[in-house]
Amino acid sequence: MKRSLAFGVMFLLLVTASKLGAAITCSEAVTTLLPCLPYLVGSPDVQPTAACCIAVKSVNDQASTREVRRDLCKCFQSAAKSFPVDPDKAKAIPDLCHVQVPVPIDPTIDCNSIKL
Repeated sequence: MKRSLAFGVMFLLLVTASKLGAAITCSEAVTTLLPCLPYLVGSPDVQPTAACCIAVKSVNDQASTREVRRDLCKCFQSAAKSFPVDPDKAKAIPDLCHVQVPVPIDPTIDCNSIKL
Protein backbone atom coordinates (compact mmCIF):
# COMPACT_ATOMS: atom_id res chain seq x y z
CA MET A 1 0.00 0.00 0.00
CA LYS A 2 2.77 2.44 0.95
CA ARG A 3 4.55 1.62 -2.28
CA SER A 4 1.53 2.39 -4.47
CA LEU A 5 0.86 5.60 -2.53
CA ALA A 6 4.47 6.68 -3.01
CA PHE A 7 4.21 5.88 -6.74
CA GLY A 8 0.99 7.91 -7.00
CA VAL A 9 2.55 10.91 -5.27
CA MET A 10 5.64 10.67 -7.50
CA PHE A 11 3.45 10.48 -10.62
CA LEU A 12 1.47 13.57 -9.58
CA LEU A 13 4.69 15.48 -8.89
CA LEU A 14 6.06 14.58 -12.31
CA VAL A 15 2.86 15.57 -14.10
CA THR A 16 2.63 18.85 -12.18
CA ALA A 17 6.29 19.67 -12.77
CA SER A 18 6.00 19.01 -16.50
CA LYS A 19 2.97 21.29 -16.75
CA LEU A 20 4.70 24.05 -14.79
CA GLY A 21 7.75 23.83 -17.01
CA ALA A 22 5.63 24.05 -20.15
CA ALA A 23 4.61 27.70 -19.74
CA ILE A 24 5.33 29.65 -22.89
CA THR A 25 7.57 32.71 -22.67
CA CYS A 26 7.08 36.02 -24.44
CA SER A 27 9.89 35.41 -26.91
CA GLU A 28 8.63 31.89 -27.66
CA ALA A 29 5.11 33.20 -28.28
CA VAL A 30 6.28 36.02 -30.55
CA THR A 31 8.54 33.66 -32.49
CA THR A 32 5.73 31.12 -32.82
CA LEU A 33 3.39 33.80 -34.16
CA LEU A 34 5.78 35.11 -36.84
CA PRO A 35 3.76 33.36 -39.59
CA CYS A 36 0.95 35.82 -38.75
CA LEU A 37 3.06 38.92 -39.38
CA PRO A 38 2.28 39.20 -43.13
CA TYR A 39 -1.43 39.21 -42.28
CA LEU A 40 -1.09 41.65 -39.36
CA VAL A 41 0.92 44.25 -41.28
CA GLY A 42 -0.14 43.41 -44.83
CA SER A 43 -2.64 44.82 -47.26
CA PRO A 44 -6.37 44.58 -46.51
CA ASP A 45 -6.92 41.57 -48.78
CA VAL A 46 -4.27 39.38 -47.08
CA GLN A 47 -5.75 36.58 -44.94
CA PRO A 48 -4.06 34.56 -42.16
CA THR A 49 -2.31 31.47 -43.52
CA ALA A 50 -2.77 27.95 -42.20
CA ALA A 51 0.65 28.30 -40.54
CA CYS A 52 -0.56 31.44 -38.77
CA CYS A 53 -3.70 29.70 -37.51
CA ILE A 54 -1.70 26.71 -36.28
CA ALA A 55 0.61 29.12 -34.44
CA VAL A 56 -2.35 30.94 -32.85
CA LYS A 57 -3.79 27.64 -31.64
CA SER A 58 -0.41 26.53 -30.29
CA VAL A 59 0.14 29.72 -28.29
CA ASN A 60 -3.45 29.67 -27.06
CA ASP A 61 -3.08 26.05 -25.90
CA GLN A 62 0.09 26.93 -23.98
CA ALA A 63 -1.47 29.95 -22.25
CA SER A 64 -2.95 27.69 -19.63
CA THR A 65 -2.93 29.91 -16.54
CA ARG A 66 -4.14 33.39 -15.73
CA GLU A 67 -0.57 34.49 -15.00
CA VAL A 68 0.70 33.26 -18.37
CA ARG A 69 -2.23 34.91 -20.18
CA ARG A 70 -1.54 38.23 -18.41
CA ASP A 71 2.15 38.02 -19.29
CA LEU A 72 1.34 37.22 -22.91
CA CYS A 73 -1.14 40.10 -23.06
CA LYS A 74 1.62 42.51 -21.96
CA CYS A 75 4.07 40.82 -24.32
CA PHE A 76 1.78 41.22 -27.33
CA GLN A 77 1.04 44.84 -26.49
CA SER A 78 4.76 45.52 -26.36
CA ALA A 79 5.47 43.57 -29.56
CA ALA A 80 2.67 45.38 -31.41
CA LYS A 81 4.48 48.67 -30.76
CA SER A 82 7.50 47.33 -32.67
CA PHE A 83 5.52 46.53 -35.81
CA PRO A 84 2.82 48.47 -37.68
CA VAL A 85 0.17 45.94 -36.61
CA ASP A 86 -3.40 46.66 -37.68
CA PRO A 87 -5.41 46.29 -34.42
CA ASP A 88 -8.58 45.33 -36.29
CA LYS A 89 -6.73 42.51 -38.04
CA ALA A 90 -5.31 41.34 -34.70
CA LYS A 91 -8.82 41.27 -33.22
CA ALA A 92 -10.08 39.24 -36.21
CA ILE A 93 -7.50 36.43 -35.99
CA PRO A 94 -9.40 34.24 -33.48
CA ASP A 95 -12.52 34.21 -35.65
CA LEU A 96 -10.62 33.75 -38.90
CA CYS A 97 -8.59 30.90 -37.39
CA HIS A 98 -11.57 29.39 -35.51
CA VAL A 99 -9.74 29.60 -32.18
CA GLN A 100 -11.47 30.68 -28.98
CA VAL A 101 -9.08 32.84 -26.98
CA PRO A 102 -9.87 33.56 -23.32
CA VAL A 103 -8.48 37.10 -23.50
CA PRO A 104 -9.77 39.82 -25.82
CA ILE A 105 -7.20 40.88 -28.39
CA ASP A 106 -7.24 44.60 -27.81
CA PRO A 107 -4.24 46.94 -27.56
CA THR A 108 -6.11 49.12 -25.05
CA ILE A 109 -7.02 46.34 -22.59
CA ASP A 110 -5.61 46.51 -19.07
CA CYS A 111 -3.71 43.22 -18.95
CA ASN A 112 -3.76 43.24 -15.14
CA SER A 113 -7.57 43.06 -15.20
CA ILE A 114 -7.58 39.65 -16.92
CA LYS A 115 -9.44 37.23 -14.67
CA LEU A 116 -9.61 34.13 -16.85
